[in-house]
Amino acid sequence: MKIYTKTGDKGQTSLIGARTDKDAPRVEAYGTIDEVNSFIGKAMTELAPEKYADLLEDLEAIQNELFDCGGDLADVRKEPNFKMTEVPVEVLEKRIDELMEEPPLLERFILPGGSPAAATLHIARTITRRAERQTVTLMRSGEEFPLVVQRYLNRLSDYLFAASRVVNSRAGVPDNEYVRSAKVFKGGGRGKKSAE
Repeated sequence: MKIYTKTGDKGQTSLIGARTDKDAPRVEAYGTIDEVNSFIGKAMTELAPEKYADLLEDLEAIQNELFDCGGDLADVRKEPNFKMTEVPVEVLEKRIDELMEEPPLLERFILPGGSPAAATLHIARTITRRAERQTVTLMRSGEEFPLVVQRYLNRLSDYLFAASRVVNSRAGVPDNEYVRSAKVFKGGGRGKKSAE
C-alpha cells in the first residue's frame, strides 16, 4: 500500500466531509495536536516503566484522546461523529491534583528542563498551549467544533507541567528555578504554573 496519494500536491487536504487548504486554521489546529502527540510519544520512550508506570498509563490514554481531538476538529459533516466528552477533562483534573502533591514545594517559577523526559514533556506542554490558542482562533472565527477540545487542551497543558515536575522528582533531578523570579508561590507552593 502506497502512503502517498498526490492529492495534496496543490496545497489542499481532506477533512472528514470536505477538502480545504493545508494552511487553514482548522488544519493548523489539528496538525499542532499531532505535534503534541509526537512529543508525548518521545517522552514515553524516555520513561522507565518500573518508575513511571502510572505516567505511562496516563500518557497512553492522552495519546488516544489527542487523536480523538484531532478527528473531531477534522469532522465538518452536517452530522459529525464527535468522540471527545467531558470525562477525559475530569480525569486530567483528578490526576493533576494527585501529581501536584508529589514534587517538592516551589517558591519561584521554573525553567523547562531537568531530566530528558521532563524536558520533552515541557516541549509538549508549550505546543499544547499553541494548539489551544489555535482552537480559540477557530472559536472566534465562528468555526464549529466540540468546545470540549479547547477545555481538554487547557487541562492537558497543566497536566504536562505537573508530570514534568514528578518526573524530575522521581529521577532525583531538581527543577531549574528562574533566577530572576520573585517568590510567586507564597508560603511555598506546588508550583502550579497557572490556573488559566
